[in-house]
Amino acid sequence: MTRTTTEQTGQPPPRPSAATRPVRWAAEAVAAAPDGTRRHLDHSAQSLWRVDRLIEDLRRAAAPYSAVADTLRGLGAYAGEVIVRQTGAEWWAAGGDHWVRTPDGRLWEPLDEARRCFGGHGSLRLLCRDAMR
Repeated sequence: MTRTTTEQTGQPPPRPSAATRPVRWAAEAVAAAPDGTRRHLDHSAQSLWRVDRLIEDLRRAAAPYSAVADTLRGLGAYAGEVIVRQTGAEWWAAGGDHWVRTPDGRLWEPLDEARRCFGGHGSLRLLCRDAMR
């Protein structure tokens, strides 16, 4: 019996089931982003500058948390996907919570960091920078 490898099929390796929801949330957040921002959301670490700015704009508009909770979850998931793609990390989930585990074993909480950003106490760009070290 022959095993098919990623190199043979040209397809990316299968994602763990824990990634299903965050990947969908991230895609929804990108689709909902303003046109001028959306084109820069390319899953690069640099794109998180724009995400931090987008969250800052929501905060300055004094939007109630309940009105932006899904957006923040999506932007946090987007940041998690950046970490996953840049470091080879993977999504982990338990009890409805989602984390990113980097290859060195550290756990990161990008969804919580997005909420902290909205409160004026965090940065998805800095979280990604730290996770990539």
